[in-house]
Amino acid sequence: MKNFTQTLCIFLLITGNIFGQQEKGIIGTDNWLHNWTEFKPKAADYDEPTQILAGNIAKDTKLSKRYVYLLSGNVFVTDSTTLSIEPGTVIIGDYASKGSLTITKGSKIIANGLETDPIIFTSNRSVKRAGDWGGLIILGDAPTTKFGSGSVASFYGQLNATTYANSNYGGENPTSNSGILRYVRIEYAGKRIKNAGYFNGLLLASVGNETVLENIMVSYCAGNSFEVLGGNVNLDKAVSYKSNSNDFKFNYGTQCNLSNSLAVRSPYVSNSAGARCLLINSYDNNEEVDFSKSGTKVIAKNMTLITDSDNIKSDIKQGLVKEAVYVGHNASLEMNKSVISGFNPAVLFENKIRVNQENLEKIKFTDMYFNNCNGNIFVENNMNNEDLENWYGNSAFFNVYSKSNNSETFIDLKNHKRPDYRLRINKIIASNEVDSDLKRLDD
Repeated sequence: MKNFTQTLCIFLLITGNIFGQQEKGIIGTDNWLHNWTEFKPKAADYDEPTQILAGNIAKDTKLSKRYVYLLSGNVFVTDSTTLSIEPGTVIIGDYASKGSLTITKGSKIIANGLETDPIIFTSNRSVKRAGDWGGLIILGDAPTTKFGSGSVASFYGQLNATTYANSNYGGENPTSNSGILRYVRIEYAGKRIKNAGYFNGLLLASVGNETVLENIMVSYCAGNSFEVLGGNVNLDKAVSYKSNSNDFKFNYGTQCNLSNSLAVRSPYVSNSAGARCLLINSYDNNEEVDFSKSGTKVIAKNMTLITDSDNIKSDIKQGLVKEAVYVGHNASLEMNKSVISGFNPAVLFENKIRVNQENLEKIKFTDMYFNNCNGNIFVENNMNNEDLENWYGNSAFFNVYSKSNNSETFIDLKNHKRPDYRLRINKIIASNEVDSDLKRLDD
């Protein structure tokens, strides 16, 4: 009996350690990236379009897997209509007409794919590149801090009055339901519009928290992979892969829970002029927002933010790598049990943020794993971060620091078909002390 008890204790200890190794970064007993994701979309071969989507969709419509659809120009789902998309359906954005799909306020999209049969939005070019087509836009009636709600009209260039009406968002319903996006891939979106910037892979404007948003992958986007303007949003298992711009951008009073999600940046693809994994702002211009409403707040748990680099020191010296997280004035971030690996530095606060008790309680980092970053947490344009290191380096926050290469840090990221970005913590020696070797290279 004694031997059995000892054996059981050893088994429980080993089992506890195995699960403990997966507590930070993206988690799961299995690799949830399997089957539905695609990390080499250029190699994917889709059939030619057999159906065309154009203009307004003003009655309930279902897209079938048996057809391949071409988005021609700016397509709007209007008049409280529901657009349903079968698992496995392929929808191709037209390059020449800057194809895009907008779900207008009051309408819904039901894109409920399967792990083994995801729904795919992609480019119609033979040689695909970031920005080949527009993107997917969902507009709801949840709150936003913008006066008079908001409009994404500028995304569409030359607009007539009807199109303006179809691009408004915002209201007073935080629980509004714009439908379902589950097991969906969005590839090569982010078309640039003259004098109007870039489309995003997925733009969520005033979307409510009854909208289901999980298992969504945006890859090779010229604009932001995910942009959230206002609303009350839950995002789970979201993947941004080698975006040119920001991976996740939040603004105008967004209240968001972002969980178990991944951002992979490339020094040779991502824009080094200011694109981040997480960009959290409360406004662009303080004259356009209502400060009586809550500012942007993001709760991010079990995130993995990584720069895919074989020589991170060299890429940092060449100016190809910037910070992973940027927090703007009047915004809040609670980040927990997440991994930030290979950035310059890990986190940057806008220079308007004063380092005091009130602001530090609005920006929290707990149970974090900072790896191989050129510095950890700084205020913009200020190289003296002693106060921030003392605060976030306090053992009460359980943050740890290391400087291991990617192959030692993650389970298997060189497998392009089935990469595994979960943390391989058993091969890492981490410390809760800030390593003196991790000082900024530009100190």
